Amino acid sequence: MSLTRTIAGALCAGASVVISAVVPHAQAAEPELVRVRAVTVEMSQFSREIQLTGEIQARIQTNIAFRITGKIISRAVDVGDHVTADQVLATLDPRDEKSDVENAKAAVASAEAVLVQSKTNFDRQQSLIATGFTTRAAYDQAKASLDVAMAQVDAAKAALKTAGEQLSYTELRAGAEGIIVARNAEAGEVVQPGRTIFTLAQDGPRDAIFDVYELLVSGRPRTTPVDIFLQADPKVRATATVREVSPTVDSKSGTVRVKLGLIDAPPEMTLGAAVTGRARFGRDEAVVLPWSALYEWQGKPAVWVLGEGNRVSPQIVTIESFATKELILSGGVKPGDKVVTAGIQFLRPGQTVAVAQGESR
Repeated sequence: MSLTRTIAGALCAGASVVISAVVPHAQAAEPELVRVRAVTVEMSQFSREIQLTGEIQARIQTNIAFRITGKIISRAVDVGDHVTADQVLATLDPRDEKSDVENAKAAVASAEAVLVQSKTNFDRQQSLIATGFTTRAAYDQAKASLDVAMAQVDAAKAALKTAGEQLSYTELRAGAEGIIVARNAEAGEVVQPGRTIFTLAQDGPRDAIFDVYELLVSGRPRTTPVDIFLQADPKVRATATVREVSPTVDSKSGTVRVKLGLIDAPPEMTLGAAVTGRARFGRDEAVVLPWSALYEWQGKPAVWVLGEGNRVSPQIVTIESFATKELILSGGVKPGDKVVTAGIQFLRPGQTVAVAQGESR
C-alpha cells in the first residue's frame, strides 16, 4: 500500500513539472502586437510653400547724369559713399560756360545803355510834342526805339540767366540723400548729356527683389506678409508685402521680377544683401500626410497601408512636393485608405498590428 502511494505521488509531481514547463511556452507563442498610429487618407486643400533667393535694393534708384556736354575734370565720390542732397559728385571743365556768362553780362550792360539813351530821346520828344515843336512821326519813332531797347534788355537778362544755369550744370549734384551704387565715368572723359555717371540708391524704404518663374506669379502669395530671411544670418528676418509684379517676362531667364516692400527692415539688411523669401502660392487639392508616414520600399518612396484584420503592407506612392512637416502625394493611395504614421520602423509585410486608440481618424 505504501509503495502504491509512493508511485502515485511521484506521478503527480512529474505531471506538475510537465504542466509548469508547458505553460510558459504556450504564452510565448503569442507575442505582443506592435502598436502603431494611423490616419485615414482624405483629400485636403494645400498651398505650395516656395523659397526663393533675392537681394535688397532701394525702392527708389536714380541714374544721375550731366545736362550738358563737357570734359570731367574731377570726381568727388565713389561706389559705396553716402551723399547728401546738395553734394557735388563730379565737375565738368567750366571755361566755356564761364565765358558765356561774361558775354551775357556784357550784352546786358550794352542793352541797358541803349535803353537809357532811348528813354532820354523819348522823354525829349514827349515834351516837345506837347508844345508843338516836333512832329508826330518823330515822337512815334522815339517811342518804338524805347520799346525795342526795353525788349533787348529783357532778352539780354534772360540770356544771362540761361548762361548762369549752364554754368551751374557743370557741377553734378546728388539731388537726394543716398548711397552711390554704381559709377560709369572717370575724370578726363568727355561725356554727353543724359549719359549715366552715377547710380544713387536713395535713403528710405527698401525692397526685396526676386526673379520668379511665371507659373508662380499666376496668383499672389497666399501668405501675407511674406517672410524674408537674411542668408548670412537667418535669425535676421523681416516681413514684406508684394508691391510690384513686372508685366513682362525676361526673355533670357524666363522669369518675372517681383518687388516686395520690406516692413521695418532691420539695419543688417543692407543694400545688395542676399535674402531668402518664403511664401505659399496657389491652392490645390491633394493627399497630405505627415512626414513620419514616409518609408523606403525597394528603393522607392512608400507608405504602410492598413488592410483587413489590421495587416500592414507597403504601398509605393508618388510624391508631388515636400512641405514643412508635410508630404504631398499625387498617387499611390486613395481617400479612405488607412496609412500608418508612427511605428513604421518595426513593420514587415503582412504583419498584424494594434492601432493605438484615439490616434486613427
